[in-house]
Amino acid sequence: MLFRDWLAEAVARGVAERHAMTLATVDPDGLPDSRTLILKDFSDTGWSFAGHRRSAKGIQLAAHPVAALSFWWQPLVRAVRVRGSVHEAYAEESAADLAARSPAARTGIAAGDWVLWRVVPERIEFWQGAQDRDHLRLVYRRGEQGWMHAVERTENGSEEKEMR
Repeated sequence: MLFRDWLAEAVARGVAERHAMTLATVDPDGLPDSRTLILKDFSDTGWSFAGHRRSAKGIQLAAHPVAALSFWWQPLVRAVRVRGSVHEAYAEESAADLAARSPAARTGIAAGDWVLWRVVPERIEFWQGAQDRDHLRLVYRRGEQGWMHAVERTENGSEEKEMR
């Protein structure tokens, strides 16, 4: 998985806060709402993050279970965008995530109020910046028959797309 490779390179190159990401949800008025969180894990089941069920993000996700994630690794001039539906992990997984936090970070959290969510991607974009501004985008979209892949280059204001 390309994300695993890019994250491993960010780790190897010492990128600060390489697990930090922006999570965007939809508020009650239908407007985007974003905040910075830490990626807990990622796998074939999705990209995971956690928080209080009664937080703004928890309330928004309960009403509109969709989200977008954005990672920016400035020293590598790389970004990753993930967009899809959001599902709660099993209660046991959420409890295990809470138990892994420090005792101080668990203080005041009622049983069942801590949730581990997963974004199940419908679209993933890998963006590689270039000094000559000939940026490269690798876009993956989930289709009925699996993932479709597009390569997009922006050169002199025009876009070139190739679907596979």
